[in-house]
Amino acid sequence: MRVYPNYMVNEVRIIEPYQIEKALFGINSDQNIFTPNEFFKLNSSSVLDLISGLFYLTWVPVPLALGIYLFFTDKKMLLRFSAAYLFANLLGFCIYYLYPAAPPWYFAKYGSIQNFNIPGDPAQLLRFDEMIGFPLFTNMYSKNANVFAAIPSLHAAYPVITWYYARKKKLYLASALIFIDILGIWFAAVYSFHHYVIDVLMGLGCALVALFIFEGWLIKTKVSVLMDKYLSFVTS
Repeated sequence: MRVYPNYMVNEVRIIEPYQIEKALFGINSDQNIFTPNEFFKLNSSSVLDLISGLFYLTWVPVPLALGIYLFFTDKKMLLRFSAAYLFANLLGFCIYYLYPAAPPWYFAKYGSIQNFNIPGDPAQLLRFDEMIGFPLFTNMYSKNANVFAAIPSLHAAYPVITWYYARKKKLYLASALIFIDILGIWFAAVYSFHHYVIDVLMGLGCALVALFIFEGWLIKTKVSVLMDKYLSFVTS
């Protein structure tokens, strides 16, 4: 997205996601209607800052841990796991270009002004950085290739795919822990002001569509045979 940003393809939606979020998930408080992001910001706490930061850090290590386990125990399942991830990414990137959308923190900070030269922002995750005394999320988001890729939240999609394959492998304890991780990441995405609830639901949709395409359709075609041949080639 650095080479050809999505804001060069379609108009960036800044106000629209906010309005949709407020209409669908608005919270009435003190005679005002707040988005969940705004409500959490008004009711933030050090405990929630810590929890959200820790959960948001798991979106890479947890899938990676399952991938390493599958590498040593079931390489075909690893290939299927990787393919589902690929499909979710491709679907997500297509939506990024069809519907460039600003994250909640952008609207809160800049309003409806389109500024294509700003770096990423840690938003509420800055509180986690301050808590640990190290700019962890600040450094991560300063390298963000494009801030207008909030819908869908692939952070919300990845753990769902991870859960599916952990469950398929009958790793029941691991799948239960991953399910808790899913809920934690989803909460953190909204609490941290990085995503709206609608972004998270779209991320879930990406994961389900990717799994349906691959596990519900492609794996039942000659793709399965090609995968077997590929595995035989790379493991021989």
